[in-house]
Amino acid sequence: MNKKNVSIIGVPMDHGQNRRGVDMGPSAIRYAGVVERIEDLGYTVKDEGDIQIGQADGSVEEHTNLRNLKVITEATEALGAKVFEVAEAGNFPLVLGGDHSIAIGTLAGISERHENLGVIWYDAHADMNTSDTSPSGNIHGMPLAASFGLGHEQLTHIRGYSPKVKPENIVIIGARSVDPGERELIKERGIRVYSMHEIDKMGMNAVIADAIQYLKEERRTDAVHLSLDLDGIDPLYTPGVGTPVPGGITYRESHLAMELLFDAGIITSAEFVEVNPILDEKNRTADVAVALIGSLFGEKLV
Repeated sequence: MNKKNVSIIGVPMDHGQNRRGVDMGPSAIRYAGVVERIEDLGYTVKDEGDIQIGQADGSVEEHTNLRNLKVITEATEALGAKVFEVAEAGNFPLVLGGDHSIAIGTLAGISERHENLGVIWYDAHADMNTSDTSPSGNIHGMPLAASFGLGHEQLTHIRGYSPKVKPENIVIIGARSVDPGERELIKERGIRVYSMHEIDKMGMNAVIADAIQYLKEERRTDAVHLSLDLDGIDPLYTPGVGTPVPGGITYRESHLAMELLFDAGIITSAEFVEVNPILDEKNRTADVAVALIGSLFGEKLV
């Protein structure tokens, strides 16, 4: 977080799931003042504009149950190239979604520059399904699995290589809706998960401290990406998400998490996804996203 140059990349895509509207998420976050919020903290911000997203008809890929595979592959390839470009230029990539399938592209662009990328997955869901385990065929429930090499080759080999991240370099925070196949995969691959049970029991301060120690121990990682799905936060605070799950992380706990990550200085790239203005109330969810981005970049009350 010592980098003072931030590149914002919008990804207006809603093809990874069935509920329309999340394609307007980047615009809603911009409207909520994300550029000004970061600039006020002393950063130089360049808005790189939006990745162009093709049309999709909701079709399911033959011989799989993957919905909109072609257009998502094209979009994540383009995003991966852009993320790699801005990171190579020395800028901090801040990606605004869009549904969570875009993380396949973000991680492809970031991981190419690192030997051992770490990932903090701040989400109500594990997003570790594949075509074999997904109940819906929606790719926004698959990006983490694809990023460590499981799933359709078009998704696992964005930017021409796989895997993007090792399972042991992943930390999931806020999980409370995990499918049976994902549970088995978490156990099999030994993925570190802090569910709402751990957050309630330990407190967010201890969870973040433990996660940071885990990612840094024995030089496990050489960079850490934050992938924050707004449905990781309780829908009392973020009503404008497509898959809300009650009983989530509070607004204040989320601010504390971002503040602690800033203090640790380990976050080298980030994305904020799944803001859906159609389902929102007066842009509340986008406002929360911008407030949390402020805390991630060092905003303090005093």
